[in-house]
Amino acid sequence: MRFIKYLFIIMVLVFSYSSKSYHTHKQIPPYYQLELQGLNNRITNELSDFSGSGYIEKQVNRFRRQWALQGVSVAVVKDEKLVYAQGFGSANEKEELVQPGNLFRVASVSKLLTAVAIMKLVEENKLKLDDTVFGPKGIIKDSIFNKVRDKRIYKITVRQLLAHSGGWSQRYGDPAFNSLTVAKKVGDEAPATIQSYYKFIASRRLSFYPGSRTSYSNMGYMLLGAVVATVSGEPYENFLQDNILIPNGITDMHLGNSYQKNKRENEVCYFETEGSLLVPEYTGSGKMVEKSNGGNPVELLGAAGGWICSAIELARLITYIDGEPGVKDILKPASILEMTDNTYAKGPLGWKTTFNNGNWIRTGSMAGTSAMIKRMDDGLTWIFISNTSSWKGSLLANDINSLMAKICHKVKDWPKQDLFNYYPIHTLPLARSN
Repeated sequence: MRFIKYLFIIMVLVFSYSSKSYHTHKQIPPYYQLELQGLNNRITNELSDFSGSGYIEKQVNRFRRQWALQGVSVAVVKDEKLVYAQGFGSANEKEELVQPGNLFRVASVSKLLTAVAIMKLVEENKLKLDDTVFGPKGIIKDSIFNKVRDKRIYKITVRQLLAHSGGWSQRYGDPAFNSLTVAKKVGDEAPATIQSYYKFIASRRLSFYPGSRTSYSNMGYMLLGAVVATVSGEPYENFLQDNILIPNGITDMHLGNSYQKNKRENEVCYFETEGSLLVPEYTGSGKMVEKSNGGNPVELLGAAGGWICSAIELARLITYIDGEPGVKDILKPASILEMTDNTYAKGPLGWKTTFNNGNWIRTGSMAGTSAMIKRMDDGLTWIFISNTSSWKGSLLANDINSLMAKICHKVKDWPKQDLFNYYPIHTLPLARSN
């Protein structure tokens, strides 16, 4: 069934783009052949060689050495065009060079995808931001919520989950990264499931009245994945891929896997800081493992932190939700305004921080991952992802921001290209048979 959906989407893309011209001096095969190749397989490092490349390479590699980052991928968008995409350092233990199309875990950047999915469902009139989530009158009517310890749970809305104002705090740790504890507390065998988290929140009191203040909640976004699935009638990942990503040429974003042995072909390996402690395997086996390799339940984190993406496909997604002219957004202006509203306890939604000057930021950090997106008011957007975590944790984002600010200040003339529309014919197997 999904194959038929994808075939239909490709046919739509052929019709939609057949009249467009792309920046190449060679004849272009049919568009569907190009799209089957995928953006991640079309863009390579040498395409971003320009007068400023040496300076950027020097600065990024100095930063990598300073923070012991094995590999880094950087993408820069200017006026809705992908003008620069470059990999630095090692993608894996074989020390293969990072390429722009490598997939990385992006941790909490996943929340931005989840917010886009929610806003899409709002636009389709399938839910409202102020709909309540749990209980007989909510979106998730699981019988677990027929009896709850704190009836304020029935007041929690979709918006409040998006804005981290649902009522939970991290006073006793982050439940999302303590799945073994959650399973034990509710009497479930490990590994924990989303049902385990239903039982957990139903049996606990909230830390504050929903909507009255904020406290960062990965668990809230995990639950939003269930909201998307319930309202759409599709698994969370499928809904995003079938209705948002693939129709817009973003063909290689997926939910990741907890174990590096199960990584995708073009996915990087993950590295932690020297001396990182081992933790109990999330499955409850009793084994001690690395957090980045069986310690964190990546699949369960899902809508909160489970996506794997390339910097270039993340860049493409941002062009569709940034409200900038030049590329038609996939969300209405009102939806983008909702997502970037920084009224306390109301927003932003999906974004980590938004400023009234037009700068929007999304960060992500977990064992083996450091990521950051920044959309600026001068037409520039940049993405920085590393396959290595830092002892600074989420605070590394401040240093990433300083690095990229320095680069953007120095480099005034970016290439006059749009790599989103670059198609290297020699890499297309279907084209060679013509």
